[in-house]
Amino acid sequence: MPSKMKGEVVVGRRHRALFWLGIGVLVIAVAAAATFEILLSRAEPILRARLIQSLSARFHSRVEMGAFDVSLLRGFEVSGKDLAIYPYNIDSTTPTFSVRRFAFRTGYRSLVRSPMHISHVEVEGLRINLPPKSQRKALPQLNTSQGKGSNVSIIVGELDCTDTVLSLGTDKPGKLPQQFVIQSLKLRSIGAGQPMDFTAKLTNPKPVGQIETRGYFGPWNAAQPGETAVGGTYSFQHADLGTLKGIGGILSSQGKYQGTLDKIVVDGKTDTPDFQVKISGHKVPLHTEFHAIVDGTDGNTYLQPVKARFLHSFLTARGYVVRDPAEPGRHVYLDVDMDQARIEDLLRLAVRTDPPVMQGQVKLHTKVDLPPGPQDVAHRLRLQGNFAISNGRFSSEKIQNRIDELSLRSQGQVELATQEARDGKMQLVRSQMRGDFNLADASLNLSNVLYDIPGASIKVAGVYSLDGAKFNFTGTADMQATVSRMVGGWKGLLLMSVDKYFQKNGAGTEVPFKIDGTKSDPHFGLDFDRLKKK
Repeated sequence: MPSKMKGEVVVGRRHRALFWLGIGVLVIAVAAAATFEILLSRAEPILRARLIQSLSARFHSRVEMGAFDVSLLRGFEVSGKDLAIYPYNIDSTTPTFSVRRFAFRTGYRSLVRSPMHISHVEVEGLRINLPPKSQRKALPQLNTSQGKGSNVSIIVGELDCTDTVLSLGTDKPGKLPQQFVIQSLKLRSIGAGQPMDFTAKLTNPKPVGQIETRGYFGPWNAAQPGETAVGGTYSFQHADLGTLKGIGGILSSQGKYQGTLDKIVVDGKTDTPDFQVKISGHKVPLHTEFHAIVDGTDGNTYLQPVKARFLHSFLTARGYVVRDPAEPGRHVYLDVDMDQARIEDLLRLAVRTDPPVMQGQVKLHTKVDLPPGPQDVAHRLRLQGNFAISNGRFSSEKIQNRIDELSLRSQGQVELATQEARDGKMQLVRSQMRGDFNLADASLNLSNVLYDIPGASIKVAGVYSLDGAKFNFTGTADMQATVSRMVGGWKGLLLMSVDKYFQKNGAGTEVPFKIDGTKSDPHFGLDFDRLKKK
């Protein structure tokens, strides 16, 4: 056979081989496409059914789902929309849990495994709508069993949530649910019966600020949910205290927490460089360190203790912050001790008058009662306690000069008092003061006040408004010297005959007086109305 014909036969055979190879590939492609379509059509209902069954079993709830898509390009890629979970025990048209969109991917083998393992799930638009506290006992106990015989057919390794909102319902008519906006939340399951790690970023509603926290949660105690373990660290930044009525400042806080849901032990500190009680308008730096026990099931907090520092003063407080059954909000009860403080610091914090009316060292004990309500803090705050001031002096030169002169005259040093008053250089007298106080409706009531200066002992009682607009005090001064010795000179000789009318209880002179007026125009003088009655 000629070589040319042999070549044509070889080429023909090659063409036929390529033809049949193409046909084979086409058949395989068609078969693969058919298999792909069959797998896809079967995988979607299998995965959808497993997901609904797992959620229903875990939350003991009715589960609804909108769109559900499966792709086989890179394993089983699944996405869904409009997932809603309605617990059977709660009669509500609003789902307790809802998800705008979710997505995850799993391998081919996981499709036939039971339970199915999913390493990572992305969730967008998670909404958690908890009913009022009175109805939360009806929430389903989370089914965390994962062994044989469990209806939970899907196990998730990590949950990554964005745009999450937690809403806490209330029984108060007309009051909107309290909402926590959680920008990001990541949950990682270590294994069956083990704690779940988490990280979260959220916006605190009151005071408004950003919280970042990381820690662990669980394992869930279905029989006694309050004993479920929790622990971690937190950072609270740029908290605007101005969102709370009556106070202001930007607070930051860091700390750690550990315990169970119904007894979380929290240790932390706060810094507010510009803290103020708005009725005073004065900003002071405030630093606190605290040890607290928080009931995570209702938010009640027990302070044991709080240590605070502002300006040159320190305080220690113990008490609790609990939900008020009669009013929306929290009721604060504190027992406060101040063994190292300055009276001018307290007045600057609480009173508008500038400078503060008095300076000196102070020791103080008070009970603090701050109920919730629509008014600002200054009008809701109630205090009841006692104090002791040492080395005190008045900031008003006019009042202090009168006190200095009174001290000298009370000791019978009339000439020195007259000379210093004429020269305008009174010798500064340090005073001691102690007494009881009661604060209510932004007015400070003083009682049983004993004010001591060299040569005189003074009893005082009265009212001081926190806005500094007015003060009104009355008292009685018991002086060592008689009236005639206090006046001196020829006038003193004329007054010797009346000394006996002012002598009482062993004092050389007992004189009623009053201090009243406003912060810009104080008045100090004898109370002639009471004097006439003597």
